[in-house]
Amino acid sequence: MTKPFEGPRYLVPFGPKRVPHCFTDVLILGGGLAGLRAALAVDPRLSVTVVTKDDLHGSSSQWAQGGIAGVVDPEDRFDNHVADTLAAGGGLCHEAVVEAVVREAPGRIAELIAWGTRFDEHDGALALGREGGHSHHRIVHALGDATGREVMRAVIEQTRKLDNLSVWPETFTIDLVTHEGACRGALVWNPRHGKTLVWARRTILATGGAGQLYRESTNPPGASGDGMALAWRAGAELRDMEFMQFHPTVLYIAGGSRSLITEAVRGAGAWLVDKDGRRFMPDFDPRAELAPRDVVSRAITVVMHRTHHANVFLDLSHLDPGMVHERFPGMAAICAAFGLDLARDRIPVRPGAHYMIGGVRVDDVGRTGVPGLFAAGEVTSSGLHGANRLASNSLLEGLVYGARAGETAAAEVLAEGSRGVDEFRVPAISEPVRSAADEAADATLDLDDIRNSLRALMWRQVGVERSGGSLAEALATVEGWCRYVLPRQFADPQGWQLQNMLEVAWLMIRSAVHRDETRGVHFRADHPASSDAWKTHIAWRRGRAEPHLEPLP
Repeated sequence: MTKPFEGPRYLVPFGPKRVPHCFTDVLILGGGLAGLRAALAVDPRLSVTVVTKDDLHGSSSQWAQGGIAGVVDPEDRFDNHVADTLAAGGGLCHEAVVEAVVREAPGRIAELIAWGTRFDEHDGALALGREGGHSHHRIVHALGDATGREVMRAVIEQTRKLDNLSVWPETFTIDLVTHEGACRGALVWNPRHGKTLVWARRTILATGGAGQLYRESTNPPGASGDGMALAWRAGAELRDMEFMQFHPTVLYIAGGSRSLITEAVRGAGAWLVDKDGRRFMPDFDPRAELAPRDVVSRAITVVMHRTHHANVFLDLSHLDPGMVHERFPGMAAICAAFGLDLARDRIPVRPGAHYMIGGVRVDDVGRTGVPGLFAAGEVTSSGLHGANRLASNSLLEGLVYGARAGETAAAEVLAEGSRGVDEFRVPAISEPVRSAADEAADATLDLDDIRNSLRALMWRQVGVERSGGSLAEALATVEGWCRYVLPRQFADPQGWQLQNMLEVAWLMIRSAVHRDETRGVHFRADHPASSDAWKTHIAWRRGRAEPHLEPLP
């Protein structure tokens, strides 16, 4: 594979003498669960700045419905949770990572309760749900089907008690700033102050996933892969980029947002049926509707093709209506807005991009390969999820790795003492002269059209089902867009976000082309079997024409 076009190291030039500067001990990029948990872990003697491009209520964590997986039932065992995670992960999980995270789960759940999280209870004990791929009831949930909202409410309240924390909302991170190979902070932008250089002794990426690269997605608008692109340009290694998890059941109604219908609905007994009302999942897997997400998404795709219909349906009509409305009030309200009764009517669903399994390669405390740079949550590839994430392990990962990254970053800063002051050095970033023709060309580029075309292409050709031919066509198209979009210098987040999306899409497609097999969420119709030869990670670093094949530890 020849080396393709790569964009500039920095999306915009900046003169250090022309922009304001801010200094902080620990800079956290992202205000979701992983980012705020990291902030809570930083030693109070150090200053912390959280930069988020929305506000603290706009992250993907807020949208999480199902819950948090953890062994809190005396009849359950850590070994069971570990085995379920490994089985779902398609042979690519790091067993030591899985073991450590699973054992940490009960303590992290207890921590949330101590901070005021009100998980649902039954007869005075935590109410535990069961979701696809789990052998036991072990999912703690809140507000029925709005766990993320309740968890984030409690965590945000906890962060407001921190005297050392500053939050910069509605601020877009343009690039990580590096000097002599180490991360020194970031260049950020907001409409009030323009560009600002934020110098930090340690930086933690917690920017979330990349579901908005797809036309059909459960993710909020901000999930555009920005953190992965930031890390890529700064020299970090990105791994497992071919593994985008598609949630099987996304509400599919014309005019409605693509709302996720939590896996807990199937855990409560809902059936998947085709347009003729025939239940089909038992034909594909003995676990039926409770098979892992990759299995269910693939089955739905097969049935849609077979029936020539745009969706399948969730059927809850055989369940107790009172239980359905009490357990899933949020979903019932969304369906009611379109004249549907969740408990009685067949609910149209189809898969949608949900969770980015790949991302920035990190070690067991969240360190990346770039000195001074940590990462936590969905932006990372930690080894926990393998080739397919087990349901409700995502919030758990954000809690565990957010805490580890915050603690370790703070410990490193404290160990350095005053030596850290020497690290605030300004890199030499030239400001080339821009011609009037350059400015005119940028102004006439229809960014919305490129963005919509990218999302449609990724859904058609890099979706649930892939093939070598469609992937090659997608790669050529995206590389063409990259050649004339990446070199341009935009003045606001619309352009920078598109550039990030193109870089991340390009990496995802290249990885999918490279993996000549089916594994987990990566289904190659032209290579439908898994191969032991591909029981390895595919990792990319800027400037390297070929990927690094990393065997399991």
